[in-house]
Amino acid sequence: MKAGPPLTGARIDRWLWAARFYKTRSQAAVAIEGGKVRLNDARPKTGAQVRIGDVVRVRSGPIERTVVVRGLGERRGTAAAAAALYDETAESLARRREREAQLKLMPQTSYRGKGRPTKRERRDLDRLKEPWPD
Repeated sequence: MKAGPPLTGARIDRWLWAARFYKTRSQAAVAIEGGKVRLNDARPKTGAQVRIGDVVRVRSGPIERTVVVRGLGERRGTAAAAAALYDETAESLARRREREAQLKLMPQTSYRGKGRPTKRERRDLDRLKEPWPD
């Protein structure tokens, strides 16, 4: 295979996918269109070009990351290769860890029921719903 010219830029949706912020390119595109991604403090389009040195802010749920682009990749590789594409800023790392600690302290909501009622529980409910026998 011939080596092409070195990359000077990459589409932001492909870069986010290659850097493993999103599992698919379409998820990355939806996040970009939904305003969850900022490129150099501007709202980009899915085809915007990312260059080395650009600052990208990515919000995923309650967590927001601010990263500086260190490499361009248009193919998804290993996690180690993806981590080499960016450096997270120190402020972003501190905010993210603080937010994760806050989320850990929050009470967890969960359904404690057992699902559908058993036959015995249905009979009891029916007895409650029926009028009193005369």
